[in-house]
Amino acid sequence: MNLKTRLNQLTPYFFIAPAVLIMGTACFYPVLHSMRLSFFDWSLGTPWLSREFLGLDNYVRIFTDPSVYTSLQVTLMFAGAVVAAELILGMALAFLVERGLRGLAVFRTIFILPMMIAPVVVGLIWRYLYDTRFGLINYFLRQIGLEPQLWLASPDLALPGIIIADIWQWTPFIFIIILAGLQSLPASTMDAARVDGCRQWQIIWYIKLPLLLPVITVALLLRLIDAFRVLEVIFIMTFGGPGLTTEVLSLHIYKTAFLSQRLGMASAIANFLLIIILTLSVILLFIANPAKAARSAR
Repeated sequence: MNLKTRLNQLTPYFFIAPAVLIMGTACFYPVLHSMRLSFFDWSLGTPWLSREFLGLDNYVRIFTDPSVYTSLQVTLMFAGAVVAAELILGMALAFLVERGLRGLAVFRTIFILPMMIAPVVVGLIWRYLYDTRFGLINYFLRQIGLEPQLWLASPDLALPGIIIADIWQWTPFIFIIILAGLQSLPASTMDAARVDGCRQWQIIWYIKLPLLLPVITVALLLRLIDAFRVLEVIFIMTFGGPGLTTEVLSLHIYKTAFLSQRLGMASAIANFLLIIILTLSVILLFIANPAKAARSAR
């Protein structure tokens, strides 16, 4: 192989190298710095040289701190509820729309609007909707003769209220991904199934869902990761209250870092959250395609 041929093969890599370098630095440097910081006790506003080396003490405290367990429990409940509900609703809507509704383009545009709204704005919208005195939800409750509820001040209703807000915002994301996957399925396979006498539910269960499994896996992974790191909506709506009933791990990390000024402990919890997300992602990949996941792990 001569030098010119070798250079031609390497040319694409030279073009993408700057982007890879920038993205690698932006992604990996904060992670590495967080890992380093997790071994120290350091506060913002103090010289870095004044830090105190703690070794693994911050990680040991994670497993002995009740507030971390409470936040982890809230995070698992929140993530499980929103991902399951959004997947079911998004897939149901995608299968309905796939059959060809009149005005599909307009419906699709309107339906994805919640996904385009900034999380802070979503938090404010639902905070006003849940307002005890002036909220639209309590107004409708009064109209049908029911008592207004303290939605965001009740330990029993605050987390479900946030879950509803997240489902409203992110179900369109699942809908768009599943709909794109459905529209890319080969029509010849569906026609052959109908010729063989398959009913519509059999086509969906035995043909479409298996073919959509890679698309569903990607959608689940993206929403699972996003659900575990949700912050803005909960920050605006409840700030983790009442008590700790809506304090997810990401909000607990924020409070530990910027309110308690324990940057080392916050970094340790952030790394703990990263390990949880990676573990769940690997498990989901193995469940979706164990053979391919095993080859990728080698």
